[in-house]
Amino acid sequence: MEKLPMTAAGYAVLEAELKHCQQVERPRIIQQITEARSHGDLSENAEYHAAKEQQSLNEGRIAELEDKLARADIIDVSKLSGDTIKFGATVTLVDEDTEEKKVWQIVGEPEANAKAGKISITSPLARALIGKAKGASVEVNAPGGAKAYEIKKIEWR
Repeated sequence: MEKLPMTAAGYAVLEAELKHCQQVERPRIIQQITEARSHGDLSENAEYHAAKEQQSLNEGRIAELEDKLARADIIDVSKLSGDTIKFGATVTLVDEDTEEKKVWQIVGEPEANAKAGKISITSPLARALIGKAKGASVEVNAPGGAKAYEIKKIEWR
């Protein structure tokens, strides 16, 4: 069973989603199915079929979350340190063309969220950054073409 590296915060988010799926969504969907059944003929009952579809998706998500949590390898980022980039590092980069500053934390696949500044360890940018030190320049082949960044800061938070 392959372990999934994950921060404690990422684990907590998945755990909260699992609890929501089990304790809020599951009973709500069961209630919808019960109500739809009371309307009679199930073969042409759109509400019933929609609720059964929702139930299937929710149960699938529960199984997926349980699997990820079971395989989680929680890494305490606050105990990490070092001058080179590895899992858990928060990295400040400057785009060498636009001078735009970006801050990314390198996290496990399940908790990656670009909008929240968290990129997966398996992403092209993270793979280019791993092992590099402050002051280094990295080039990444992004979907919009090659980008060059200078590493300004490496933090463990």
